[in-house]
Amino acid sequence: MSQTFISRRRVLKSGVAALCVPALGGLARAQGGPPIRLALVESLSGPFANTGEAVFRNLLWAVERVNARGGIALPGGARPLQLDRYDSKGQTEEALSALRSAIDNGAQAVLQGNSSATAAAILDAVDKHNERDPRRRLLFLNYSAVDPILTNERCSFWHFRFDAHADMRVAALMAVFKDDRTVGSAYLIGQDYSFGQAVLRESRRRIAELRPDVRIVGEELHPMGKVKDFAPYAVKIKASGAQAVFTGNWGNDLTLLVKAAREVGFEGKFYTFYGNALGAPAALGDAGVGKVIAVADWLPNVPTPESAAFYRSFRARFPNPADDYVHMRMQLMVEALAQSIAQAGSTEAAAVAAKLENARVSLAGRSGRMRAADHQFQQPLVVGLMDRQGTPGVAFDVEGSGYGFRVIKDIAPEQAELPTTCRMQRP
Repeated sequence: MSQTFISRRRVLKSGVAALCVPALGGLARAQGGPPIRLALVESLSGPFANTGEAVFRNLLWAVERVNARGGIALPGGARPLQLDRYDSKGQTEEALSALRSAIDNGAQAVLQGNSSATAAAILDAVDKHNERDPRRRLLFLNYSAVDPILTNERCSFWHFRFDAHADMRVAALMAVFKDDRTVGSAYLIGQDYSFGQAVLRESRRRIAELRPDVRIVGEELHPMGKVKDFAPYAVKIKASGAQAVFTGNWGNDLTLLVKAAREVGFEGKFYTFYGNALGAPAALGDAGVGKVIAVADWLPNVPTPESAAFYRSFRARFPNPADDYVHMRMQLMVEALAQSIAQAGSTEAAAVAAKLENARVSLAGRSGRMRAADHQFQQPLVVGLMDRQGTPGVAFDVEGSGYGFRVIKDIAPEQAELPTTCRMQRP
């Protein structure tokens, strides 16, 4: 069943203040039609529940912002957005079941991102549904599933990715690593599914290309979300003599890995996709200072007044330190969708997609554009280095840990952009 954010009990259970509940009710009554329903399909229980709840908070905040300014202008009157929650429990089959429920409940877009394997299954299901039932077509908005294949060989007119894909993120990390002469050996470790495999494959290729002097002293994949004790992996990493670890791990698989590495006394660096949040800085503590590097579309310590104000606004909305993990790309995604619906003058999926594939959006001094050729969002990327809060460039910490990330590399969209092999089939 769907779990809408207008359900007071479910909103409170999610740790989100109930003040948004009457606001949507008033909008729905005052405006020109029923809410435009967005279906969030994520792990809201199980080992990756924290990542799903972090996504929900981000999307809720973005939806609230659209609704606070009156919703989306359409013929017949403005309409609000409504965010419905569907728990995939971290399982692809559950996600597909949730998608079917969302379609039956009138969803006009499905939003998912945590797990590229799940994203691939949803993409296939959306393609087939839209062909079979054109009167109920919907869009697939992807904010975190970064297997490159999704906007290359598997690209779809109905799918839009707002995160940089794995190869783009690896390239950003390598822009820093290529000049890091303190590292002469590296260990590659990741989750054993399409995304983790893609990260290791591209990391290996880029290291050989940019730093042929660096030895890869270990490479392995582990089951996703099933390892409770990473000590055996950490022992192998330390014994290998590696001076740096490259990993795309996320959620508990990252937190437990870095915690185990600290406990066995590993003193090397971590080049990560997601080392900047969800428990990793607190797990490392002082051992991570100057040694954990993370790539993102944005970091709280991006050195501009607009960025600082944006981050303070999010923390004012969600003051609990445990709720701290804001994603600029998710805010831009909702803004792009709202803009495209208004420009289309319709919620019909094909009409909205035709506008969304050329969308350009800006927020808090950051901006991006959708590339029509493959529906891969093009945006700046930043690389940050973990340090203590209060040191130069680290005004904000992560989750109240006392540690934050100083921006050491800001990569322009045209530098982050990579070619695509997509051959888009349009309806």
